[in-house]
Amino acid sequence: KMKVVALVSGGKDSCFSMMKCIHYGHQVVALANLLPDDDSVDELDSYMYQTVGHQIIVSYAECMGLPLFRRRIKGSTRQHQNLSYRKTPGDEVEDMFILLNEVKRQMPTVNAVSSGAIASDYQRLRVESVCSRLGLVSLAYLWKQDQSLLLQEMITNEIVAITVKVAAMGLDPAKHLGKEIAFLSSYLHNLKELGIKVCGEGGEYENLTLDCPLFVNAKIVLDEFQVVLLSSNSIAPVGVLHPLMFHLDNKRESSSSCGSHTIDDLSTEKMDFVCEVQGDSTQINEATCQSVIEVTDLVEVTDHRLHISKTKKDDTFSICCWLEDSSKTSAALQEDLIVVLKKIESQLVGYGFGWEHVLYIHLYIADMDEFTVANETYVRFITQEKCHLGVPSRCTVELPLMQMGLGKAYIEVLVARDQSKRVLHVQSISCWAPSCIGPYSQATLHKEILHMAGQLGLDPPTMILCKGGPTAELEQALQNIEAVAKCYNCSVSSSAILFVIYCSTYIPSSDRVNIQYKMDAFLKQMRLHLDKGSASEVLDPIFLYVLVSDLPKRALVEVKPILYVAEDIETANETVQDLSSATVSTYWGFQSADWHDSCIQKCVVDRKICAVILCITSEISAKICYEFLDDWNIVDCQNSLTEGQLKNVSRFCIYLLDKILTENNFLWEDIMILRLYFPTSIGLPMKILSLMFSKAFHELAEMGQKANIGGEPVFSLVPVVGAGRSATSMDNIITCELFARKS
Repeated sequence: KMKVVALVSGGKDSCFSMMKCIHYGHQVVALANLLPDDDSVDELDSYMYQTVGHQIIVSYAECMGLPLFRRRIKGSTRQHQNLSYRKTPGDEVEDMFILLNEVKRQMPTVNAVSSGAIASDYQRLRVESVCSRLGLVSLAYLWKQDQSLLLQEMITNEIVAITVKVAAMGLDPAKHLGKEIAFLSSYLHNLKELGIKVCGEGGEYENLTLDCPLFVNAKIVLDEFQVVLLSSNSIAPVGVLHPLMFHLDNKRESSSSCGSHTIDDLSTEKMDFVCEVQGDSTQINEATCQSVIEVTDLVEVTDHRLHISKTKKDDTFSICCWLEDSSKTSAALQEDLIVVLKKIESQLVGYGFGWEHVLYIHLYIADMDEFTVANETYVRFITQEKCHLGVPSRCTVELPLMQMGLGKAYIEVLVARDQSKRVLHVQSISCWAPSCIGPYSQATLHKEILHMAGQLGLDPPTMILCKGGPTAELEQALQNIEAVAKCYNCSVSSSAILFVIYCSTYIPSSDRVNIQYKMDAFLKQMRLHLDKGSASEVLDPIFLYVLVSDLPKRALVEVKPILYVAEDIETANETVQDLSSATVSTYWGFQSADWHDSCIQKCVVDRKICAVILCITSEISAKICYEFLDDWNIVDCQNSLTEGQLKNVSRFCIYLLDKILTENNFLWEDIMILRLYFPTSIGLPMKILSLMFSKAFHELAEMGQKANIGGEPVFSLVPVVGAGRSATSMDNIITCELFARKS
């Protein structure tokens, strides 16, 4: 559990956030507050801080029996145009950095910061930026919570707060300033129809907490105040409450009430547990990571051990890099990861791109026990400074890389030529969805496709795997996915195109059928709540189950969805090139057959997105062998495949994928992602398999005049323990995952 410094503005939200911290087992050990440079000023023109009522905050230290660190705001808003924040001298955010840095200096055990952020990305991102620079964890337990329920919960939990500013239609300074929130609650809910946020998140009102369960020593009693009218607008007048005199009413039986204080008295009174923080950020030496050049230049590798593949789509494509470990030596994971990251980086540079163009990263490692090392290495390459529009989303799993003679790290990146992506990156721990502390985001939306990070069954506020086995983890993971999807105004129940469900080998075989049942039941239950009008727009998603060696945190299940998020009507109805006159060709002697459909799952969206899962089981491979050379023994094909038989299986896969693309008016040049999963039990080195599929693509290019799929491999080969279309049959010989989008 963590030791927390709480950012307090005096409002109910920051107080309730402290209560949530304690509820989840953390210890609040200090308070931090920012106030105007001039005591006589009630409110600053600030995008970040509530300052109305700042004259009373000094008493919070005594009420709670905690040290209070305060700093006068010297900076101003310098970066309000940008949602994200970078260190900017003179910005008011730097005052928060100086304040929290001093807290950390005086109290080195502090490792987390709580804030009352509910809906403001602007404020949340700036708190997270400061926390990241100081090595602190951001706690925002109110984030994305239903405001009506939240307000009622605060009142129920005995938070006594009064309004100190009103600035919205329906709120009158003369009538509503100084009133308790509990008294105004029903009135605020009635104003919701006018667009009022009942917790005041839209700036409709600000409030000051006078008492709550955390005030163990005393409560605040406001004796005298003045209403200051800032705007007499007839529709939405603006006014603030300026406190003149108050006293503390002690709660300890042995104590008597403190005498009344005027505001001037408190401004000069020296309090033992209040520290005013001076100085500026130029005096602070921020910790910096070791230079990538210093670390990575120590690692050398010969090019012949590196293998690169790339899909051919012009504007959005995948680059994959794996390392052949022909020497069978056990190099450290860090060294192998540096090698593949450097190679990917050089490939990006070669195309005129950088990490900021990357939408998604698959990080495959050989040993999940080295996950921390992998993360530490990863963050030296992919940083928020390099990715100004947001860091890529990511999925990390353990694969049997060493068993296939590969290095300990394998990377696949999805790259976009433009920079129109919308990234959701919440680093704060909250009740909303699992946090992503570091340079990887929950989701990335690009050209109507939502690429979501792999989700574990983590309980968001505790970041601990939920108990109850694989089905409980799966249900929690799906709930987390739904929370992320809602941020993009979509739902996993209606917008999902494709689910990849990674299942750990730690799951008993007998439990796998329950995973399948839970997946189906969850989606079915969610669809019951869809509006009748939207029910017709529900997509029919496809599923791929992948058996892997291990997952982060020893999770049993990880879910990675891709969703469709339609743009506005004007762009959604763009004309798509019609290739309906295209005819399906036959290659290598394969002829269309009814049983081919049993191999295929596909989801085609608005004639512009095509997702395909192609499963080649032992039974299917036997049919392929039989049809290609009818004197082959079917039983032999089912038990094991020779290299020659696998060559024909690879040709069949490519033939069938080509057939699906053509029938649905897609080209190979439309493919963004093409993964070929194979089990380690296949018995052939990855290099041989890569050459086999590459040769088949070359043959297709020559026969079908599809020159663009020649050259370097257009696919990524992924070694797994198993894969299949259901959790109970992850025993495919080859599984193909294809994702295409028309430009």
